[in-house]
Amino acid sequence: MGRAHGHKTRDKNKASLPQVPKNMKSDGIDVEFNRELADQDDLEAMARSKAADQRAKSRKKR
Repeated sequence: MGRAHGHKTRDKNKASLPQVPKNMKSDGIDVEFNRELADQDDLEAMARSKAADQRAKSRKKR
């Protein structure tokens, strides 16, 4: 009997179980945003997000 023989079923089971149920996952996009109701923190967060997206896209092109 080899060293990994006893752990085979435990490891297979662990890999197939999700950490978060599919019905609780979201795509991360908030569609209920209203620019008229946004405060200064919201606008700053949008600017930071846009800048981060541009940095990520420029890194991918390399």
